[in-house]
Amino acid sequence: MRQALEGRVALVTGATKGIGRAVAERLLGAEASVAICARTEGEVRGAAARLGERALGIVCDVADPRACARMVDRTVAHFGRLDILVNNAGLGVFKPLAEMSVEEWRLQVDVNLGGVFYCSKAALPHLVASGDGFIVNIASLASRNAFAGGTGYNASKFGLLGLTEAMMLDVRYDGVRVSVVMPGSVDTHFAGREPVPERTWRLHVDDCAAAVAELLSYPKEAHVSRIELRPSRPPRKG
Repeated sequence: MRQALEGRVALVTGATKGIGRAVAERLLGAEASVAICARTEGEVRGAAARLGERALGIVCDVADPRACARMVDRTVAHFGRLDILVNNAGLGVFKPLAEMSVEEWRLQVDVNLGGVFYCSKAALPHLVASGDGFIVNIASLASRNAFAGGTGYNASKFGLLGLTEAMMLDVRYDGVRVSVVMPGSVDTHFAGREPVPERTWRLHVDDCAAAVAELLSYPKEAHVSRIELRPSRPPRKG
């Protein structure tokens, strides 16, 4: 993958920790330049400093379409181009429908689904200009499998899968590939969990980063549109 990504520029949203951070590290290790974003200035500045000189940190709330456009513009102004967009930013509020507020519903849809649309729309002209642009959306197995308490999260992730597949058909003849990675349980900070130092039965963030790298490794004539990634030995139910 090193040769394929050397000199290319990627933008990874929600990349100060977890899957996004692992993806950014993987791309930097393959000699790409990477812009990362999150909503908190301190987190963004610290993460960019740790990632090194080919990393650019940008504060952005992906639920704000104007902020997404500014982020893409700043990335292109800094690096001169944009080749890859990884839409990773996401959140979940896990409550039954009766207990979920309108604000919590809107937050999940605005970030998990709206943010992907806003960032992709802003990035698309630059990805087309690249000649070999790529959008990778980080979804979830919850994009296909509903669960109790997942009203907002499932809705946003089901929508993300549909958005990804429609975008793929919209832009495939413009030289842009669109793919989705759908991980199951990952050991991250998501939903307030604290990752554990040792390997558990859950997926590791590096597994998800490897899936993104696999998608990007194919020549432009080949397109893997979806990767479903799950723990090989989850706990038995019952």
